[in-house]
This record gives sequence, structure tokens and C-alpha cells, in this order.
Amino acid sequence: MSDSRTILIADDDRAIRTVLSQALGRSGYQVRATSSASTLWRWVEDGEGDLVITDVVMPDENGLDLVPRIKRIRPEMRVVVMSAQSTFMTALKAAQRGAFEYLPKPFDLKELLAVVERALAAPQAPAPAEEAEPEERLPLVGRSPAMQEIYRTVARLTTTDLTVMITGESGTGKELVARALHDYGRRRGGPFVAINMAAIPRELIESELFGHERGAFTGALNRGIGRFEQAAGGTLFLDEIGDMPPEAQTRLLRVLQEGEFTTVGGRNPIKANVRIVAATHRDLRQSIRQGLFREDLFYRLNVVPIRLPPLRERMEDIPLLARHFLERARTSGLPLKQLSTEAVDRLKGHAWPGNARELENLMRRLAALYPQETIDAEAVAAELSEAEPPAETGLRRAETLEQAVERHLKAFVAAHKDGLPVRDLYDRVLAEVERPLLRLVLGATRGNQIKAAAMLGLNRNTLRKKIRELDLPVVRGLG
Repeated sequence: MSDSRTILIADDDRAIRTVLSQALGRSGYQVRATSSASTLWRWVEDGEGDLVITDVVMPDENGLDLVPRIKRIRPEMRVVVMSAQSTFMTALKAAQRGAFEYLPKPFDLKELLAVVERALAAPQAPAPAEEAEPEERLPLVGRSPAMQEIYRTVARLTTTDLTVMITGESGTGKELVARALHDYGRRRGGPFVAINMAAIPRELIESELFGHERGAFTGALNRGIGRFEQAAGGTLFLDEIGDMPPEAQTRLLRVLQEGEFTTVGGRNPIKANVRIVAATHRDLRQSIRQGLFREDLFYRLNVVPIRLPPLRERMEDIPLLARHFLERARTSGLPLKQLSTEAVDRLKGHAWPGNARELENLMRRLAALYPQETIDAEAVAAELSEAEPPAETGLRRAETLEQAVERHLKAFVAAHKDGLPVRDLYDRVLAEVERPLLRLVLGATRGNQIKAAAMLGLNRNTLRKKIRELDLPVVRGLG
């Protein structure tokens, strides 16, 4: 319950103003609501209100333009921005201009009330520095709830140098997120250097990362500059970190602990002036249990985890992504195409084992190979059929969940010719099914356990217990 503090609301949608006014009023707040940015600005100038909730698109002014003006004359005033545009750039601009929180429409009233409570209780933060406007381009595309949470997280992280761990299947866009963190962050003036651990021979990884001195090993005729030095002042992206050999893990841990490193064969320490973003498609907790990855290194890297959902968990983003990839194909010289409604429906029926990368490749093929301006469902079906893996190893679109589970269990049995494990087999199989189910539902509800429990038909305490037992990450905001 509030202490009768006043919330100022600006939104040109009467229904939203009414709903917010009623919900905040029931929670004990005083509310003033308007449909215009100019009226909101007058209230703020007059010293009214303790918190602002504003839409972005209003008849007389963009709500985002109000945020820095409000912060200049009322630095203690918290501003919550809401928008139906729901793009990464909207979330980024809101964060860069000093908004306390960004909420995509439609939003959950309970979530908004929780944000209001946090905003009013938060200690005063310094006003944001004036920065150049980010370019109007979209490094990340999608309006699904899972992508909205990623936008909000990345937008907050652009103002920090925190180490980030990005997880997700191949093709989900892990490097795109890493580049967005760099391109819109505090180190964007420095280099972005990427290194893929899986693409470098194990014996060369330490030299590639840290550099080497002349004569450090056979063939080292000159001093070699490593990626840490190349990335000085910028961001070092360690892709497929789960494939890093143990010796290199130990050296990387020291860098994270001490903030300095030595070259291979060198003695003088060098300051590490980089932001580290790591990524992997592996389950690193499983790798830790198998003794393949250092637990202490994991926790040093996993300061802020970001999980990218596979495309099958955000099918509502497929039309946006497909248009984005067709436009990208046009800018690279291919003819501009569009998709029929039936073609989009056909895309939504595909399993997308290759995720967004597979979708982009398909759009480029369609743009290059088909003369018609509007691509129909038959063309999409033909290309998807051509691109599918052999039936004995590929995904089966017509396969039921029961059949898929049975097929994987048969493969599991075949892999244990010397006998199945004699303990906990039932629980192990159930956990393999429960874990992706709970991850999917928690992602769809943006970590809201009350909603997730209702969707699953579980008691909330039961859901919490399963999250702990299955060691699932809990989705929380950073603000």
C-alpha cells in the first residue's frame, strides 16, 4: 500500500488511462491522467507528482523526448515508459534517456504495480549523460514476450561493463546480442573482437587469447598479439566458451580475478582493459558435473545470464523476422520479395532446428531463386523439403510428442548396450521432459511464476520446488 503518493499518467488511449487509474487508485495512490504530453510537462514543471508513467506515441510529442527533459528539472522523478512499438530500439532509447523501466504493451497490471512500487522505493540515481542518438536500425527483431525481456535486459546492460553469459541453441543470434551490447554500450568507441573456441586447435587457444613472446614455442619467430590486447578498450566476445580446454580456463579465471594476464612465455603482467561477453550452446552446469568446465569460472562469467529462446518458442516473431531477412536480402542486391499469408502460415508450421539462421538462409534462397514478387506456400514448402535432413536423423514435422519421446528413448537404450542405468531411470526421463517444458512456459510468462503455475496447472509451491530441483534459472529484472 502506498503513502498517498501521486502518479502522473500520459497516454492517448482512454481505456488504458482508465484501467491504470483504477488499478493505481485501488492500491492507494493518487492519480492524475492526461492524453497529452504538454499537460504532463506542465504538471512536472509545477512540481506535481512522484512518478510518471508515459506512453511513447502521443498526439503532440513523443514520450521518449520528455524523459531527459523531466530528468533535467526533476532528477529525483522516476519515469516509466510504455509502448506498443515493442522494439529493441524503443527499450534502448528509454534506458539511455534515463527511464526507470520500459514496459511493452500489452502489459500485466501486477507487473506494472510492482514496477511502480520499485520505482518509488529506489534510491536516487545520477542523471544520465547526454549521448548521441542510436541509429534507427534493428540489431534484434521480434515482439514476443521472450524477446521483450531480452530487449529490456540488453538496454539496461548497455550502461554497465558487467560480464555477460549468453546461452542458446545454434542460430539463435548469440553474436547479435553480443554486438548489440558493444555497439550501444559504453565501450562502443573501442574494438569488438570475437573468438570462437570451437574453431581453434586446443594447443593454440592460450596463444590466441593472451599472445606469445618470441621463442615461446616452436615457430614463434616474433611476438604475437593476443585477442585480449586486440580488444583493449572494447569488448571481447568468447563464443562457444564451453569448448575452452582446462588449461585456458585456468588462465582466463586468473584474468577475471586479477584483471591482468601474461603472454605465453612472458613474465610482465598486462592490464586487461576489456568487457567480456561469453556465449555457448552447451549446458555448462552439466559440463561442470562432468568435470569439463570449472565451476568457479562459470560463476565469474555468469554475472548476468541471457538465454536466447529457440525460434520454435517464439513463432509469433516469424512474420517480422521473415520481412526483416527479405529486406536484408534486398540491400545485398537480391530482388525485393514478399510472402503470401499462406506462405507465412507454412513457415509457422516448420520446426526450425536451425533457428533464425535457418530462416534467414531460406529467405535469401527464395529471393534469389523465385521470379514472382509474392512467394507462395508451395515455394516455401518446396524449399523447406529440399533443406530438410535425412528422415532417419532429422526432425519429423508430422511426428507426435509421444513418438518423438519414444524415438529418443530408443536411441538412449541403443547407446547403453552394456545395460541401462539401474537407478533413477524414471526420474531422469521425467526431468528431461519437464526441464524444457518449464523453461518454455517461464519464458512465455517472462518469469512470472504465478502465471506459469496457472498455465501448467500446478500449485505455485510445486512449481518453485521443481525450479529448484531442475536447477532452472529464475528470470528477474535487473532494475
